[in-house]
Amino acid sequence: MTHEKNVATAADFAKRLEEIKAKRGYLMPHHGLLALTAPELLAGYDACYSALTLNQRQLQTVEKEFIWLGILAAREEYLATQHVTKFLDAGGSAIEVKTAAQLAAIARGTDSLTFAVQYWHDQVPEIDGSSFYLDTLLKLTDETGITLSRLHLAMIAIHTSLQNWLELKWHIAWAYDEEISEEHIAEAMSYSMFTGSIPFFIEGCEVWRSMIADGEVKASEAFHLWATIDQSGPSGSLNPDG
Repeated sequence: MTHEKNVATAADFAKRLEEIKAKRGYLMPHHGLLALTAPELLAGYDACYSALTLNQRQLQTVEKEFIWLGILAAREEYLATQHVTKFLDAGGSAIEVKTAAQLAAIARGTDSLTFAVQYWHDQVPEIDGSSFYLDTLLKLTDETGITLSRLHLAMIAIHTSLQNWLELKWHIAWAYDEEISEEHIAEAMSYSMFTGSIPFFIEGCEVWRSMIADGEVKASEAFHLWATIDQSGPSGSLNPDG
């Protein structure tokens, strides 16, 4: 039987899988399929994944892995549980793992909070959308001791992964208030690309870009330049709320 042009020989296939396992420490089903049928795609995928999460960027490993846990819990993604081990190995605690899941649960339940604002405000005027939501989060941080930086970065990534654009705007604004670096915000948001999806990440970038362009946050010169150049794409518009 002859091999198709893009299908690897058994020897090449085995070699590629050995290389992946040596680098990652494990194999997953898509690694083998791509190694067998699309080695160039596998190489590009591996380079992207490595740059995204294996290589060190701005955030410390324990911060990065906490963000990953929040995204995984929000998306109910069980395939990447190695991030739990990575977080614990980096110095994270069991209570923080629980906290990441709690943050994801709150993010998924924000519709209930906005419901209360919409329908109960007349009876309880003290219910104010963003402050009502933030109060819930701050009670959790008081109990667990996680920093506001870790809270906001995790929730930026989680809400991007869930397409919760209003809540994303809140956390971006609060991150600027806390003087969290824009590079850290960008890194946190980028982790939504795989488990959340690249389209969600693109839309999240537009939320942030629009906030800067509209003067809702005071961005650095470089980020202001990013926000004010034309990025409307081939359709001529990009509006996550549309």
